[in-house]
Amino acid sequence: MDVTAGDILGFLSLTWQQAIMLGIGCLLIYLGIGRKVEPVLLIPIGTGIILANIPLGDIAGQGGLFALLKEAGIDTELFPLLIFIGVGAMIDFGPFLEKPYTILLGAAAQFGIFGTFFLAYLLGDGWLGIMDFSMNDAASIGMIGSADGPTSIYVSVVLGSKFTAAIVVAAYSYMALVPIIQPPIMKWLTTENERKIRMPVTPGKVTRRTKILFPVAAILTVCLLAPKATPLIGCLMFGNLLRESGVVKQLSSAAQNEMANIVTILLGITVGGMMVADSILQLETILIFVIGIVAFAMDTAAGVIFGKIMCVISKGRINPLIGAAGISAFPMSARVVQKVGLEADPHNHLLMYAAGANTAGQIASVVAGGVMLMLVPIFG
Repeated sequence: MDVTAGDILGFLSLTWQQAIMLGIGCLLIYLGIGRKVEPVLLIPIGTGIILANIPLGDIAGQGGLFALLKEAGIDTELFPLLIFIGVGAMIDFGPFLEKPYTILLGAAAQFGIFGTFFLAYLLGDGWLGIMDFSMNDAASIGMIGSADGPTSIYVSVVLGSKFTAAIVVAAYSYMALVPIIQPPIMKWLTTENERKIRMPVTPGKVTRRTKILFPVAAILTVCLLAPKATPLIGCLMFGNLLRESGVVKQLSSAAQNEMANIVTILLGITVGGMMVADSILQLETILIFVIGIVAFAMDTAAGVIFGKIMCVISKGRINPLIGAAGISAFPMSARVVQKVGLEADPHNHLLMYAAGANTAGQIASVVAGGVMLMLVPIFG
């Protein structure tokens, strides 16, 4: 058999689609390192994109490393559930429990999930029929609006969406880009005076007993109402119980650090490895990315608008910026709110309230995922 240079040298087989993806991978790495935009996510994802699109590399092909990681961690839902244990161990629900009204902001910021679901369904089987989106696909695409990568993975895999790879990539890519996506929307929807509203920094009043009882109560309440959310809320609250119990510090530490770091590396590089040029640079896939950015914008806008309503009701005591943290991109969104607040007033500290809304959004997105898994099979 004759072997040509094109069979050996990758650059001779490089297509324009692969070149675009290599450029995107390099851009994400630059944003992570040079601009310090969520490097924990963008560096593994960007590296995965580059490796998956090297001509003749075969790392993303059948039997390759990325294919094996996808089969073991994505298709089985293992990675997102392990991530949720780590996230739960990192979350302090104290700010949320101290300011329970923030659950309303978390609920409002899930508007993008259902708005995006209807948009995708209308474009597909629901009305226009111009895209190959079934109801299961539309529900999975809608979950991009949860701003919650693990939930997006879980729902799309359970519903068997044929666009799982694009949905996962869009969800994690936009989660990482929250510091870029959210601020313009927040500033556009609020006045400078609203952004300057100071909220008092009060000492924590939540008892240790309350913090221990909360994850148990959340499991019983949410899982009995939305059983399909049991794996997600169960892992999230299990991780939180490890944290708050105070008697298994070594397990809590392992969940927050070693396990979370290892799974984040594997998940990030696998997500990047799913961005193969041939499958990503398709009309429907590109549209999913467009819909995804619309979903994030809708979430942020709904949260801020509801924050403005609460500001009026409270007679100017609630800063509407904290509504933007109602999406479940934890803890990125809370940090963005704090940053935008400090830009308006260097002495304005909103982090505690934003963290409350952010953790409320984490719970709300899981519940929304469970609702999707319950309702779609009924109406599909």
